[in-house]
Amino acid sequence: MYTAIQHLHSYWAYLVLLIVVLATFNAIVKLVGKKPFGAHDFRISLFALIVMHLQLLIGLVLYFSSPYFSAFSEQGMGEVMGNDTLRLYLIEHPTTMILAIVFITIGYSKHKKKLSSNKKFKTLSIFYSIALLLLLSRIPWQAWF
Repeated sequence: MYTAIQHLHSYWAYLVLLIVVLATFNAIVKLVGKKPFGAHDFRISLFALIVMHLQLLIGLVLYFSSPYFSAFSEQGMGEVMGNDTLRLYLIEHPTTMILAIVFITIGYSKHKKKLSSNKKFKTLSIFYSIALLLLLSRIPWQAWF
């Protein structure tokens, strides 16, 4: 069961990364080009929000079913923080990804309240770019390749 969830989380991450990159660059390009905000742009930003939240749910199931999770009780927090692998998988990766999801969610929510296309794209560009940087900073790249 754990292996199946791990594979789902890993492969879904490729889709998440692709969609967030697409949504971010779409917002930046259309902001710079002063394009009107359309239904297509709304759907791209919404799809990024949806795939990120689904990844969070899969990640939470994986986190609590992970063999790493028992390290908290077996070794203690000091040992977890001293071990690079445990710290990445138990602290850094989940915390950073949750922050990225928060930025995506805030950006999506704030852009809906803006009236002009330029302000919508600016809001999406800022929040989605921060989320993308957070995603890229804490993806366990050694596990991907």
